[in-house]
Amino acid sequence: MSFVKIWVHLVFATKNREPLLNKELRQNLIGHVIENCKEKDIYLQAINGYTEHIHCLISLGKDQNISKISQLIKGESSFWMNQNNLTSDKFMWQDDYFAVSVSESQVEVIINYIKNQEVHHSKKPFDEEVDEFMDKYGWKLTT
Repeated sequence: MSFVKIWVHLVFATKNREPLLNKELRQNLIGHVIENCKEKDIYLQAINGYTEHIHCLISLGKDQNISKISQLIKGESSFWMNQNNLTSDKFMWQDDYFAVSVSESQVEVIINYIKNQEVHHSKKPFDEEVDEFMDKYGWKLTT
């Protein structure tokens, strides 16, 4: 039997970072993603977001990878949003996402960070958060 615990903090945004996810819609979307993850054996420890993005803390299974998990969550949730006409225009996520590993010792810190997205973004816009992620993890945008 294989034992695997690889924590990943996954963040993805709406197409063009459009602020489409009002509180009610976001809560419905989060509930749907939770159910979808259970059905697909995706271990989702925490999920929350703000008007234009979602954060997830996931533990990858032995046969899972970040790309596939991201595709399953984003693809199915956008299909569900459109099938139920939850936005006036066609709903889409950006193709890209952020994913970073999380040390076991930092899991609770990340869970609290994810839980407190509304408070966090009342002080800091998502664009600033993206810039901080880029700096913190040494990522550079290519043109």
